[in-house]
Amino acid sequence: MSRLLIPARQDAPAQSQPLLDAVEAQLGVVPNLFRLIATSPNALEGFLGLHGALGRTLDLKTRNRIALAVAQANGCDYCLAAHTYLALNAAKLDDAEIARNRRGHSGDPKADAAVALAFKVASDRGRVGDADIAAVRLAGWTEAQVVEIVANVALNVFTNYLNNAAQTEIDFPVVPAEAA
Repeated sequence: MSRLLIPARQDAPAQSQPLLDAVEAQLGVVPNLFRLIATSPNALEGFLGLHGALGRTLDLKTRNRIALAVAQANGCDYCLAAHTYLALNAAKLDDAEIARNRRGHSGDPKADAAVALAFKVASDRGRVGDADIAAVRLAGWTEAQVVEIVANVALNVFTNYLNNAAQTEIDFPVVPAEAA
């Protein structure tokens, strides 16, 4: 059971309702995470704004790979479950790739550099070395994309920390962090 109240969809604050309508239109459901964030309409607006903007940057596979690496680094079972589901069903990643992503790697050399950087940013709280930046550049990522990788880490850290603090009830097939 969650430590923080997760309102029923209809019980979320009025200011959050249009935002939750948009989530439901896009996903077909309103997962517990979104209903939890909806208790603060401002937090939901900020989260959805950044999520939407970043959805127009890196490709879906890369964003999911990063989300898996960051969730593993932060031990967030909710986010591992959600992003494993999305990786399999939306990004069409296979089980072996998902396992690599959770360890901060990828079977694709260019993606490996991005996921490795994301995992290091999450694990070391942004304190990466010159070699980490050089490796991602060498793999073909632009300066803007490096910023986007770090922005995706930050977005996922927010949901990881919130779900870990709240102990959000998982409403996806469960994938525990210990299973990496």
